[in-house]
Amino acid sequence: MKKVELLAPAKNYETAIAAINSGADAIYIGATNFGARKNAPNPLSDIEKLVNYAHLFNVKIHVVINTILNDSELNEAVKLIHKLYEIGVDAIIVQDMGLLKLAIEGKLPPIEIHASTQCNNRTLEKAKFFDNLGVSRVILARELSLDTIGEICNNVKCEVETFIHGALCVSYSGQCYFSYANGGRSANRGECAQPCRKKYSLIDESGKVILKDKYLLSLKDFNASQSLKNLVDSGVKSFKIEGRLKDINYVKNVVAYYNNELNKYAQRTSSGKVYLDFTPNPDKTFNRGYTDYFLNERSQCFNFLSPKSRGEKIGKIKRIFHNYFEIDAKLSPQDGLCFINNGEMTGFLVNKVDGNKVYPNKMEGLKSGTLLYRNFDAKFEKQLEISKTVRKLGISIEVKDSKILAIDEDSNKVEIQLPLGEAPNNLLKMKETLKTQLQKTGDTIFNCTEINVFDDNIPFLPVSQINELRRELLQLLSNERLRNYKRNLQKPIGYATYPDRKIDYRGNVCNNEAKIFYENCKCEVLENALESKNTIPQDVELMRTKHCLKFAAGLCGQPSKKLYLVDVKGKKYPLKFDCKNCEMVVLNP
Repeated sequence: MKKVELLAPAKNYETAIAAINSGADAIYIGATNFGARKNAPNPLSDIEKLVNYAHLFNVKIHVVINTILNDSELNEAVKLIHKLYEIGVDAIIVQDMGLLKLAIEGKLPPIEIHASTQCNNRTLEKAKFFDNLGVSRVILARELSLDTIGEICNNVKCEVETFIHGALCVSYSGQCYFSYANGGRSANRGECAQPCRKKYSLIDESGKVILKDKYLLSLKDFNASQSLKNLVDSGVKSFKIEGRLKDINYVKNVVAYYNNELNKYAQRTSSGKVYLDFTPNPDKTFNRGYTDYFLNERSQCFNFLSPKSRGEKIGKIKRIFHNYFEIDAKLSPQDGLCFINNGEMTGFLVNKVDGNKVYPNKMEGLKSGTLLYRNFDAKFEKQLEISKTVRKLGISIEVKDSKILAIDEDSNKVEIQLPLGEAPNNLLKMKETLKTQLQKTGDTIFNCTEINVFDDNIPFLPVSQINELRRELLQLLSNERLRNYKRNLQKPIGYATYPDRKIDYRGNVCNNEAKIFYENCKCEVLENALESKNTIPQDVELMRTKHCLKFAAGLCGQPSKKLYLVDVKGKKYPLKFDCKNCEMVVLNP
């Protein structure tokens, strides 16, 4: 079986530890600055603690440095990367080409470099470019089909990472300027205000309303769980869960679910076994409804009704009464339920449950036949909150030749000398006591799966002394694991020919080093990033997307009319359609 990596998000140290304990092979996390989620920073002291815990399980830590940088920030980013390397971080995820130029010049430490999905990696040519540069990994765009992913994997030598779960950006990653145009908060600078999750109308050139006051740019959430085997067979190395802003319960549940699923099709790159005390279920955690997007045949990827969580389908109301309703479903007090009412998603809390009778905190809009969803499962959330899920490394212990030896599942071995002392009155009982106490690994990261005592010359040892010997042995083994951890280093990289001969603002060039990088890759930079301009020109592409409103509105193949996206304040954004490539473009008015 192939070895693959489950890559989990973490907004902080606590969430990262939970992800590791739930089965992640790698964690991606933000540092003090320069991450594409500005609201999820972490001090270096926390990242260092995380590295030391993660490496015990051969789990890797990737730090995001995936915003575009101005000239002064570039210098600060380089200093940060050196510090990250010094504390043992395994890889950095980058978007800015200025960092690649500095890496080529030897100004970065030999830390693995991963080309972020923000680099707009949606073609074989782009993936081959980064492969030819020599980066360790390329992170693919979310919009790709299984065939395209397989083609890329078969034609590059570097590792390939792809998303498998979480929120979907409606625009190609790294190519969205909608938030910046509408308030100066740049997605490429980690400040996206998520205008795609707001209401819009679709009108034609005559003013006819085609779709009114809907969440027209809001997509469902990604779920590739049914395609994991195909992705493994395609050659994908890393399976990425989106969600650096998600809460700890979300991460526990989703990571545990994909840990179980991936174990069916592949070996894993990290060590240890997960002992779950809950049954993971992605339907029970935040989701806007699920789609596999464009992995297989095109599916309905949009959810015009609400950008909020829909959760799991519960069933239809059977009968309605004055202050309660009847439904055949197992519900609990404090559950959050929602339903569609007059084209809008609305919700309520459950106050009391009596058999199939449910007493909500409000009855407005409820009627017989209403289909209900549960977007907050109170019992499940409580179960996650108090979960004692652990991850353990298997070890065997043996006592022989006046030594206690421990060897773990990765063949790390340590030993300590038995102390001198008087012979026990009852050797057999002493052996049993020794075995019993040495097996008690308790709340350590180890689980003793086998223990043997071959030595007949063991001294009498009180239980307290045996326990101290066990603690010393396991600490030595932890130290040995960290000492033997092998961090992959970035091989030297060099310039390669960029797929395009010219690039405009969509190259996201925000510093002089990035401009020189493109030129050295035989690509002329026509202009700097939009973020470097005071005003945005008319008809600039604010986003390009595979989500097409003509398709969603059933207008494909009909006579062409100019269409506009209109926000709640009446601002009209012209739409352009590239039907050959099934893409829609939102233009600056």
